[in-house]
Amino acid sequence: MADPSETLENAEPEVQAAEQERALGALGGTERILNQDEIDSLLGFDLSDDEAAERSGIRAIINSALVSYERLPMLEIVFDRLVRLMTTSLRNFTSDNVEVSLDNISSIRFGDYLNSIPLPAILAVFRAEELDNYGLLTVDSNLIYSIVDVLLGGRRGTAALRIEGRPYTTIERVLVQRMIEVVLADAKAAFEPLTEVQFNLDRLETNPRFAAIARPANAAILVKLRIDMEDRGGRIELLLPYATLEPIRKMLLQQFMGEKFGRDNIWEGHLATELWTTQMEVQAVLDEQQVSLSRVLDLKVGETLMLNATPDSLIQLRCGAIDLTQGRMGRRGDHIAVRVERSLTLPGGSSGSGG
Repeated sequence: MADPSETLENAEPEVQAAEQERALGALGGTERILNQDEIDSLLGFDLSDDEAAERSGIRAIINSALVSYERLPMLEIVFDRLVRLMTTSLRNFTSDNVEVSLDNISSIRFGDYLNSIPLPAILAVFRAEELDNYGLLTVDSNLIYSIVDVLLGGRRGTAALRIEGRPYTTIERVLVQRMIEVVLADAKAAFEPLTEVQFNLDRLETNPRFAAIARPANAAILVKLRIDMEDRGGRIELLLPYATLEPIRKMLLQQFMGEKFGRDNIWEGHLATELWTTQMEVQAVLDEQQVSLSRVLDLKVGETLMLNATPDSLIQLRCGAIDLTQGRMGRRGDHIAVRVERSLTLPGGSSGSGG
């Protein structure tokens, strides 16, 4: 009978490793050494694309702590509307078949975005007048050369000629500026159902250091748009700091256009009905005087106080500390009555319609 240890030594290396692992399991050993791929997957460092939207492991926890992203549902609707408007506008602008698509909407630190801009590129700094702040629009080099090629009559089916290592010419900057103005006009129309805002182009930059519109640590919304013109195209990136969107933040938190949080029409009708039947106490003030405390303490039973009021004087009708209207004191049968002489005074100080 052969010795089991000799049989194990003569086996293949893979078989020996499997037998050893099985033997450790039989002996109650539960420790297992992770290989490098498993360690990378656990830590989240196995991503081949640095711009991958989905991250996992400890890297995801770290990145989630860097930027506190607040979901703004209405902002997604605004940029969906922007995509439709840009598709029509750029088709009219280029006289070509243009397709605009929304890649993604993410949150990023402003400094991290400036460091991630692939150069060469043209950065357009624009001002949102009603929001009293700035935004940034980046056009990558592929789209710049494609737009220049299309507007100057380049042939279809041929890639745009790119000459690296030189600054953009005046003609290229002017053509790209015209396209940026079209995009900003569409952005104004996209925000119009939500709020009136005018986007005005401030300047064009080619160096990200000169396009600093916010502090590096400030959070911002980054929108990536893809523009395809058959075999040509590129990307436009629109960056809006949270400080720019702060004045309309409540509007952007809505789930749909015109939403009113906590609005219940049935409850409003019920409350209005109950208010009409509410009992309130009205005071008729004949006169008011200021006297010293010593005079009040010296008052005796049966003493007469003289008021600065005549039978024709108007009295003040009040509800608590609120003046309602004025009237005249009289008698009706055995009761003292007040005849209202003026219409009710509205909270703003103006009088309502009398009657």
